[in-house]
Amino acid sequence: MKKGKKSLNVLLFGFLFFAMCHQSHAQKIQETLVNHGPQLTASMIQGSLFVEDASGRELVYTVVRGEPAHLLAYEVKTQALVFDVPLPKADGAWDLAESSDGYLYIPGANGSLFQHQIGSDQIKDLGIALPEETYLWNLTAGNEGEIFGATYPGCRVFRYHPDEGFSDVGKGPLVKGENYVRSLAFHKRTGLLYAGIGSHAHLIELNPKTGAKTDILPEAYREKEFVYGLEIVPSASGEDRLFALLTSGNQTLVINLKTKLVEQEIEGMDLKALASSPSGDQVYVSSKARILAFDPKKPFQEAKTILAKAGTANALHWSKAGHLKVLTAGGNLMIVDPVSQKESSAQLDIPGQPIPINAIVAAADGKIWTGGYLAGGHASFDPQTNAVEEFKGLDQTEGMVRSGNEIYMGIYPKGKFYVFDPQQPWVSKEDNPRFLGQIPGQSRGFALGALGNTQKLAFGMIPEYGQLGGALVVYDKQTKDLNTFEQPIPDQGISSLIYHRDVLLVGTTISGGLGIAPTTKEAKIFIWDVLEKKVVYETVPVPGASAITGLMVGPDDNIWGMADGSLFVFDPKNKVTQRVQKLYDFPAFKSHLWRSAFLVLHPNGYVYGTDNKKLFRLDPRSMQVDEIAEDASLLVMDPMGRLYFKRGTELWSFFPQSTNSNLNQ
Repeated sequence: MKKGKKSLNVLLFGFLFFAMCHQSHAQKIQETLVNHGPQLTASMIQGSLFVEDASGRELVYTVVRGEPAHLLAYEVKTQALVFDVPLPKADGAWDLAESSDGYLYIPGANGSLFQHQIGSDQIKDLGIALPEETYLWNLTAGNEGEIFGATYPGCRVFRYHPDEGFSDVGKGPLVKGENYVRSLAFHKRTGLLYAGIGSHAHLIELNPKTGAKTDILPEAYREKEFVYGLEIVPSASGEDRLFALLTSGNQTLVINLKTKLVEQEIEGMDLKALASSPSGDQVYVSSKARILAFDPKKPFQEAKTILAKAGTANALHWSKAGHLKVLTAGGNLMIVDPVSQKESSAQLDIPGQPIPINAIVAAADGKIWTGGYLAGGHASFDPQTNAVEEFKGLDQTEGMVRSGNEIYMGIYPKGKFYVFDPQQPWVSKEDNPRFLGQIPGQSRGFALGALGNTQKLAFGMIPEYGQLGGALVVYDKQTKDLNTFEQPIPDQGISSLIYHRDVLLVGTTISGGLGIAPTTKEAKIFIWDVLEKKVVYETVPVPGASAITGLMVGPDDNIWGMADGSLFVFDPKNKVTQRVQKLYDFPAFKSHLWRSAFLVLHPNGYVYGTDNKKLFRLDPRSMQVDEIAEDASLLVMDPMGRLYFKRGTELWSFFPQSTNSNLNQ
């Protein structure tokens, strides 16, 4: 055998031996992973609609959120659940629409459109409506079996027809620079579409055949965030009216589509649903938990109460028999005769579904607390007994941190904060959790941290939709004051923070609220003087990075963090970035980045982290990264050294070896 060939064989053998050892080691790591299952469930229903099947049987369809979401149908007469089918890869649907040829269409929260023959037991995934559009909002039925839909993040409107497939009827964004078509209505008299835009409000009149667009929202209302809801009320006189819900706030405009004039401004209308009599002289709406009826030609103040304590209506329907049918957000099916005022109600049995984990914290008692995505709610997991207990009452949690025995929570929407004492019973209506306050103009509190023994905490904020510049909030546990410092770094949000050596270090993101593009190019880390209440130093640790996340105290007592796949080491004493090391490729920036990496320093000397949908281990001496698990995000460590992370709805744990002989060499 030639020497060169023998050397090549040795190298190949060495490579195969290394690969086998690496595979064996990876399998060993996998065996230590434990799935603790879904932690949070909810019966939150979204898009809902009253329909009739081919036999004339009255049904009400609704979508219950979950992973995946489920399309449900109930028989109105008996309230029996007659259809329950998951929507593949979709966690919810904000709307339902019935086409003129008898199909039900469901806009998937993953960008797919689903089709269902009413009364059947099948559902069809029609695929992604438009390339690059990841979310579908409202649908509206057109003529001859066509359906139109609203998309994000491209601010587009699609058309679907069973014989022709999908098309982009707006021929691109309806408003350049905006992300959301949030609402949509089809005007049968003219064949025009009306599209509500956010996060800077526009109301576009769109010709779906030519793509021609006209903004008909008066200038006085363009400081609003969204045209969030649209409904058209036809009139026998030809003066059809468009109802347009504006946010922020809760103001509905009544626009005469013949004159294009705003006839009324109505406060407090939900506009999740609307029904009208055949002549259009009576409109039924949901407002402040009531169902009201009024003549749209007359002032809303003259509206009559049909149901005094109904709740928010997800669906309203005026039946041929002259009855008003209501499905509330809480799953209550109500039928009322407006003439006799006779009413009936029945609570539908909405099957709860697992919902995604959105925040994790290790509590003082050793339990792992989680907060739920969109539907909200919280749960605790006891590692000693494997028991899971759920707690309802709060909205979507973005971030949590432990301070002493208490857990502090950043709650979306509207930048709210709560504190909970796990040593006392969870009674949300009796101040446990206790409301601390909310920050005007701010939306999401992802970054929370305790300031050592100062009896203070810091909260970092992401602003409201369409806005740039997050606030830094300092909470004083003794005085119970929330002190807000707006935009410490202009036009950047706050994505991470940590208190070390009596210094508060804060990481930023170039992103703001949804619906606005960044105006800055790279994220910063800054030092905040808690006493002087000002920024005393700022720097860019990783040039070109979009967000600073995963801040922790490293093994060298400096601050370690992640920025778009690169690890950096920052010395706060000498105010210098000592090292930047790329660990892995990171996806290109798209619309926003609020949080990404989570890092912890384990007692065994390794650094563990989640980022880019992976759980990994980092050797701080060699900077070698070993992947432990895929589909992993969020990360906390309990007092025993167990690591907890999430996979969608499930809580997982990983217990590393207690020592690291390589680091001790």
